[in-house]
Amino acid sequence: TMAEALRNGCKIMSCGNGGSLCDATHFAEELTGRFRENRRPLAAMAINDPAYMTCVGNDFSFGDIFVRWVEAFGKPGDVLLAISTSGNSQNIVAAAEAARRLGMKVVALTAEGPTRLSETADVVLQAPRTPHSDRIQEIHIKVIHIVIEALEKELGF
Repeated sequence: TMAEALRNGCKIMSCGNGGSLCDATHFAEELTGRFRENRRPLAAMAINDPAYMTCVGNDFSFGDIFVRWVEAFGKPGDVLLAISTSGNSQNIVAAAEAARRLGMKVVALTAEGPTRLSETADVVLQAPRTPHSDRIQEIHIKVIHIVIEALEKELGF
């Protein structure tokens, strides 16, 4: 899904809260920068601008910080990587729903089991559910690195 978007001149956006936002940022910087070897930059952006996020949080609500970005920059064919350890973070689910309305694909990185996010996504990558979110996040970063490696291979790098 992500390779197809990039081959077609589209982009990947990523979002998450707290540690998941750090993972979303890490994902985007590995694509726009480099992973293991030098290659051309790939079109990716994390929704992580603090001025923007506090502006929207203050003027609208914290629940709108990701959805408004997706509505501003999302186009049909783009992909949203939505990261939530619970799979039920309202602002992440809202962004995924907005992405679908815009004709984007949604890849969810979450924990196993039915969640609001997994019900919205086109592709769901689930870590085993544990009592502590840090264990889920540790698996998420491994999955992110595997996805980047697979993307590079699929795109011929």
